[in-house]
Amino acid sequence: MEDAILFPSCFDANAGVFEALLSDADAVISDSLNHASIIDGIRLCKAQRLRYKHLDMEDLEKQLMEARGARMRLIVTDGVFSMDGDVAPLGAITALAAKYDASVFIDECHATGFFGPTGRGTDEYCGVRGKIDIINSTLGKALGGGTGGYTAGSAEVVDMLRQKARPYLFSNSIAPAVVGASLHVFDMLERDTSFVKRLLALTHRFRAGMAAAGFTVRGNRDHPICPVMIGDARLAAEVADDMLKEGVYVIGFSFPVVPRGEARIRTQVSAAHTEADIDFAIKAFTAVGRKRGIIN
Repeated sequence: MEDAILFPSCFDANAGVFEALLSDADAVISDSLNHASIIDGIRLCKAQRLRYKHLDMEDLEKQLMEARGARMRLIVTDGVFSMDGDVAPLGAITALAAKYDASVFIDECHATGFFGPTGRGTDEYCGVRGKIDIINSTLGKALGGGTGGYTAGSAEVVDMLRQKARPYLFSNSIAPAVVGASLHVFDMLERDTSFVKRLLALTHRFRAGMAAAGFTVRGNRDHPICPVMIGDARLAAEVADDMLKEGVYVIGFSFPVVPRGEARIRTQVSAAHTEADIDFAIKAFTAVGRKRGIIN
């Protein structure tokens, strides 16, 4: 990555990048479970729009072949998917991009600062650093800024966005305090990866404990987004209410945020948690799960 441009939020970054970079001569090929901000951003551009089945590399190759006549082919995927904790297979994606002369865009909002051996994100985790053409991410999640997003890419891409990305041109700048706090967090991660290692250990502890209790927890074993699958929307809401009475605040997600019949409690482990916190949460889930007949 040679350069970067700041936006008020990552949603704004996703809203600005596709319209600015793609024309009706191009094609954008998007994972079917990409984040809403990616979907909305793609809707704003005039490129041919293709979707591939979630994480399905055979279907991605099929869509790339269909888009062979386009001037530019842009593969678009979340690095980590926010509702499932799935990790995009970037090794396979970059290989297909090389085969079909395509570019790769990833959204790293749920990876920047904490995922991968040193917290540098999904490209580091998958061993493809330097092979991703455009990275969008946020200063407002793990980095703690509360607001702010960015697009990182080649100098040519960033120059184009500075001239054409409407959320950048017609919006306010990021507050100086947010910029300062975010720069400090980047400095912390450069010096010390203990937070990343601690988070990984706590994530493994939570996932293992929940599985042992009988719950189905989706997502990559190494990622701290841990969706506890419930199925029924009403039941998920009731579980969330019961968990609050047990002293644990969680939120139930159901349609239209996730597909029908796949309601869940979307938990997120933090490096600020202790092992006692993790064990307390597992104990609370176990009690509520037995009460509601989710586990034995």
